[in-house]
Amino acid sequence: ATPVIFFVVAFLFDWRMGLLCLVPIAVSFAAMWWMMGREDAKGGRHFMELYQAALMRMSAAATEYVRGIPVVKVFQQTVFSFKAFHEAVIDYRDMATNYTEYCRRPQVVQLVAINSTFAVLVPAGIALAAVAPDFPAFLIDFLFYAFFSAMTTTMMSKVMYSSEAVMIAEDALRRMNTIMEVAPIDEVEPAEALHPKEASIELAGVSFSYPGSREPALCNVSLSVPAGATVALVGPSGGGKSTLASLVPRFWDADEGVVLVGGADVRCIPVEELMGAVSFVFQDDRLFKRSLADNVRAGRPDASDAEVLAALHAAQCDDIIAKFPDGVNTVVGKAGVYLSGGERQRIALARAILKDAPIVVLDEATAFADPENEALIQAALATLCEDKTVLMIAHRLSTVANADRIFVIDRGSVVEQGTHEELVAQGGLYARMWQDYRTSAMWRIEGGDNRAA
Repeated sequence: ATPVIFFVVAFLFDWRMGLLCLVPIAVSFAAMWWMMGREDAKGGRHFMELYQAALMRMSAAATEYVRGIPVVKVFQQTVFSFKAFHEAVIDYRDMATNYTEYCRRPQVVQLVAINSTFAVLVPAGIALAAVAPDFPAFLIDFLFYAFFSAMTTTMMSKVMYSSEAVMIAEDALRRMNTIMEVAPIDEVEPAEALHPKEASIELAGVSFSYPGSREPALCNVSLSVPAGATVALVGPSGGGKSTLASLVPRFWDADEGVVLVGGADVRCIPVEELMGAVSFVFQDDRLFKRSLADNVRAGRPDASDAEVLAALHAAQCDDIIAKFPDGVNTVVGKAGVYLSGGERQRIALARAILKDAPIVVLDEATAFADPENEALIQAALATLCEDKTVLMIAHRLSTVANADRIFVIDRGSVVEQGTHEELVAQGGLYARMWQDYRTSAMWRIEGGDNRAA
């Protein structure tokens, strides 16, 4: 409102002095446009985008560093772990310095302009006073404009900061829109829906790259999982195992090739039907801040209390329920309610058991479990996977030795396949991994007379 009122009042008594009051404002606006309004590669908007990106990188690096402090302390990697955070801070510092250097001249011009209305008004007032027909009336008008022009500094400062806030908001909206503009799966489904005939999984010539990545995560992968079979995916970390598994429930869509469930292209299966056909157990499942029963019932919202209790029992969760006074009504995350990683995993398995989907995808389901919890989780998995099609990802090779078929994934491709015995006999990558696993399993700390204090 202030700029509108300013322009109206400026011409209320003497249009000549009102026009003079607008000269510094025009210069100030020109400087602000040069500083914030230009959209070319050297403009202020471009600098603001780079500045915000550097700020976000520094914030993300700081969050990652703080979350990793326990690991950093255990492995004494302070200097190395600090490197990424340090580089993000230096990057932000350089960007902030460059932006400041860019804004220096137009900001100086802008500040000088909005504070120099007197430098324009006084000389012009002296010249106008010499020809004024009514000097006392002119003097009163001049004094009014002298006091009135002081509003220029406050008004333009607010306009400048408002302009900067608008630029930051526009950048935030652009980032939000990159997420909001991603089409939901159900909006890209074909008009003619296909339905799975059974619970088999097949990938034919599948290639996939993550957005923005130059290297493909999967390259021309073909494999088949018959209905009711248990198939394992093994291989070095980063080889593409989890990516491959995530294509089955359409967390991503393949760039090339086709993913089939029950003989139907997953892109042609209605979303609700596909989601109902697949249970996905992650290596680090998250629980909602709700009761244990509600967390399990998320697998099938219409399940009865008896069915929820049966699923918890099948997932070996009886000890978890017994240790809390409220039993299945205990709210996860409430004061005094703490679950270990293995306990959270068993609750997640109870959720999958209750869902009772014909296809189960296990992504390192026992990765973070201690020996006691691992035994319980294995018992729960036996119940979950009974008469199901199972696609299992594991680094502990002992858990996949009995799989019907094992696919070895390395650098986004299937490099070996067969049963455990066949792969060991081949003497390839799997055989070396199996030998390393057996060596590590037999490793022990030997006690002696001379022990370190």
